[in-house]
Amino acid sequence: MNSHDTPGRGGAGEPVGELVSRASQQLTELVRTELRLAQAEMVQKGKRFGIGGGLYGGAGVVAFVALQALAATAIAALALALPVWVAALIVTVVLLLTAAALAAAGRKQVSQATPPAPEQAIDSVRTDIAEIKEKAKR
Repeated sequence: MNSHDTPGRGGAGEPVGELVSRASQQLTELVRTELRLAQAEMVQKGKRFGIGGGLYGGAGVVAFVALQALAATAIAALALALPVWVAALIVTVVLLLTAAALAAAGRKQVSQATPPAPEQAIDSVRTDIAEIKEKAKR
């Protein structure tokens, strides 16, 4: 029986308690790293939601102004049967197109932020768990 085969010792000559302690420290560090990754991912998604919400808000304001311009167009068309209403109608169409572009950009930003779960961190944890299980089987 050599010194590596004594009870209470790991295969590399280190006490089992020391190996368990080191594994516990490494697991703690791994969990902390995964939590930092999840936090960073959630901050990124939060920013996208903020940008998307702002763009939706901008689209609402522009659409409201477009409705006012449409009202002015109707007034101009009724008051003056002249080409002034054509100019007002053109402005209204341009404002509505701007609102549509802002809404589309906002929708794209919000869709990139969903689902709100930290997917990269979850995938990384799953990989870590699979690796730990694989090493435990050896």
